[in-house]
Amino acid sequence: MRAIVIEEYGGKDQLVEKNIPDPQPEDNQVIVELKATSINPIDWKVREGYLKDNLDFDFPITLGWDAAGIIKEVGKNVENFKTGDRVFARPDTTRFGTYAEFVAVDENLLAHLPENIPFEEAAAVPLAGLTAWQCLVDFSDIQKGDKVLIHAGSGGVGHYAIQIAKSMGAYVAATASGENQSWVEDLGTDRFINYKEEDFSEVLQDFDIVLDTLGGEIQDKSFTILKKGGRLASIVQPPSEEKAEEYGVKAGFVWLEPNGDKLARLAEMMKKGHLTSVIGHQFDFSEEGLRKAHEVSETHHAKGKIVISF
Repeated sequence: MRAIVIEEYGGKDQLVEKNIPDPQPEDNQVIVELKATSINPIDWKVREGYLKDNLDFDFPITLGWDAAGIIKEVGKNVENFKTGDRVFARPDTTRFGTYAEFVAVDENLLAHLPENIPFEEAAAVPLAGLTAWQCLVDFSDIQKGDKVLIHAGSGGVGHYAIQIAKSMGAYVAATASGENQSWVEDLGTDRFINYKEEDFSEVLQDFDIVLDTLGGEIQDKSFTILKKGGRLASIVQPPSEEKAEEYGVKAGFVWLEPNGDKLARLAEMMKKGHLTSVIGHQFDFSEEGLRKAHEVSETHHAKGKIVISF
């Protein structure tokens, strides 16, 4: 099968097309023929070698950890999926990723894809959508009426977090640049903050939850707007335990745990029109397409999600 791989760490020119063996399903796996995948910062962080201490993969590495497609083969112990099913998933983080025509996925990481959802929109969801869900629902125990701040509301995780929080009945504030204001507000944002013109820490107070996608000074300032008993979930760096104690809040670093059942919850939201993917950039499955996609992701200013179509 065709795959885009890296054979050593480095820049985006390391992404090269190779023919590699088709994956074979283990007893609890299916083989998905990819129709679309998407780009996440973990992709180019692995490519650059930033995560080699955490993810010690042998080369060649096929990057990519979002999948949407059609099941072509099932392992003998698979019970809830069959050949021909439309599915999407955040596969396990292995060196056999989704920049390939086929990928093996554990059954417990799969979700059925509603017929009314295009593969491109579905492929954008798993990693970023599950991250937003686990930050807001699992870690922060979001409740109706909570006041929630989403940093970088125009980003991949951020734009799903806004929609999930609104679906839970929360009041949502979001930071982004002014050029993204209209569509970020259209997602349901109650209070938009143009970070180039306003300091969120000066205009917000008594919030229940902050989703930190930026870290550094932004994370430090986020403590100051939380009420006692508030929650700060970060996806970029572990928050200061000292600051959490000082402000009387729960703070933690959330590392995504792939989960098919939770992805099915997101699929139901998509089916009902409560969760949509904003695809700001779309490229074809090729060396050039993947290199351009990585270049966009590395700017940290991509609109919504970056999708690759097969």
